[in-house]
Amino acid sequence: MTQTPADDAMLAGFRKSIDNIDAALIHMLAERFRITKAVGEYKARMELPPADPAREERQIARLRTLAEDADLDPEFSEKFLRFIIDEVIRHHQQAKAAR
Repeated sequence: MTQTPADDAMLAGFRKSIDNIDAALIHMLAERFRITKAVGEYKARMELPPADPAREERQIARLRTLAEDADLDPEFSEKFLRFIIDEVIRHHQQAKAAR
């Protein structure tokens, strides 16, 4: 009898761990966006620009180094961070427009 993926206890254990990590990532992203929303509102009140390219570049360099240290593809980490930064800037622009 051939074992199916659904019957494989080792695979099920791996998948459970992946599911737990995915849930943690979602909660961490939600917390990050709660904080960046507050930053966007503050920037709007203080009439600061929605984007800070110098900080973004420092963050990308820092996270690329962290990725390398963690044996994670730094190109992937940069794409992921840029996606997040673009979304944060969009939120900050919305906060500015709402004022």
